[in-house]
Amino acid sequence: MQQIQIPPLAKGETYIGCIGDASGNVYHIILLPGDNDDASWQDQIEWAKSIGGDLPNRIEQAMFFANHRDKFKKDWYWSNETHASDSDYAWHQFFDYGCQNNYHKAASLRARAVRRLPI
Repeated sequence: MQQIQIPPLAKGETYIGCIGDASGNVYHIILLPGDNDDASWQDQIEWAKSIGGDLPNRIEQAMFFANHRDKFKKDWYWSNETHASDSDYAWHQFFDYGCQNNYHKAASLRARAVRRLPI
C-alpha cells in the first residue's frame, strides 16, 4: 500500500485527511483557520473564497464531525451544497450531535473554509 504524503500546511491549518469523489478523484482536505460568525449561505461562500477556500461539502463535514469536532463550536455550519430539489435551500451540519439538514439560504449560520489539493 502506498503511503500518502501530507502536504505542507500554513499556520493554523489542520490536515483532515484524503477523500474521493463520485468521479474517482482523490484529494486532500485541509481545514483553514478561522470560524466565521453567522451569515447567509451566499455571504459564507464569498467569505470562504476571500480567504482562498471553499465551504466543505456534506461528506467532508461528516469527516469533521467524526474526527475533528473540537475545531467547531456546537452550532450549525453551512456546507457548499445546494439542496437538489430546491435551490433556495442548502445543506448544513450541526456540530453538537452530528445531524445534517437543509435550511433556507437566507438564514444566518456559521462557516469554516477548506482547501482541496488533488493527489
